[in-house]
Amino acid sequence: MINYDKLYNKMLKANLDNWVDVLPEQIDEKIFKIKNGNMGNWLEALEKLPDIKPSKIDLNQGHVSAGIADDMSDEVKQNLENQLKVLSPWRKGPYKLFDLEIDTEWHSDWKWDRLFPHISDLKGKVVLDVGCGNGYHSWRMAGAGAELVIGVDPSLLFVMQYTAIKKYVGDQSAYVLPLKLEDIPNNLPHFDTVFSMGVLYHRRSPFDHLNQLKNLLKPGGELVLETLVVDGEENTVFVPQDRYAQMNNVWFLPTCKTLKQWLQRAGFKNIRIVDVNQTSVEEQRVTEWMQFDSLSDFLDPNDHSRTVEGYQAPTRAIFIANK
Repeated sequence: MINYDKLYNKMLKANLDNWVDVLPEQIDEKIFKIKNGNMGNWLEALEKLPDIKPSKIDLNQGHVSAGIADDMSDEVKQNLENQLKVLSPWRKGPYKLFDLEIDTEWHSDWKWDRLFPHISDLKGKVVLDVGCGNGYHSWRMAGAGAELVIGVDPSLLFVMQYTAIKKYVGDQSAYVLPLKLEDIPNNLPHFDTVFSMGVLYHRRSPFDHLNQLKNLLKPGGELVLETLVVDGEENTVFVPQDRYAQMNNVWFLPTCKTLKQWLQRAGFKNIRIVDVNQTSVEEQRVTEWMQFDSLSDFLDPNDHSRTVEGYQAPTRAIFIANK
């Protein structure tokens, strides 16, 4: 398993002492004390990953990548692919290890390209990535020069995927922890930038989420918030009756004007909407590395502007605001 000792040292330098005091126990609790029937297979796959030293590492292109084709033989490549596929489904990416492409469900690089020109310079910054998945965007933040990126996501599979990628990408100041936002101590206003992407609509209390994010920012710190929205005017909020695009954990979908109002009410300032984009079936789709249902299965087959339930198709907006 991944050793977090370097993370603890970096956190102490970033004034995150209060979290370091409890974090080793939190990690141990989430990884080793919660029973997961797949954990044995995942750990075995990580153990069997071939030891290859990549000749180069690149965190600043669409694929987070390590190595080139000449770094390994065809036999080693097949073993690498076999072990990584044990960690399927791969949802966030894409990645490229040597010449093996992990074609993930999401083109997460497209979202990064939409938001990156609008955010503050990350060089030397301490960053929190909430709901980070397997850490794709965390790696991109590190590639943009962040001093420390801490990603939190409760899915153990995503942490296993991150661990596999980190074996080849190495220590790039990006870490993924098997935790929820609620596991982070409240008294930590030490992050320069906090990202929350694809999380707000899963929260039963959106204001609690916004307040938690704000409390983790330094004064003047930047929030990057991406979430599902709907068309309409101020004070309009859509609450699905049951499922939304086959998801049963979607609670509140505001209009952009309403979400701006929410951010103001939560105490944020300098609020701006930098992108609104309807998710396409090219950006989220079934691949060899994620063979379950994907966006095309969640949309009306005759009208991709509607979900199978008849609601507005998934549209995502990116907001940037300051504490």
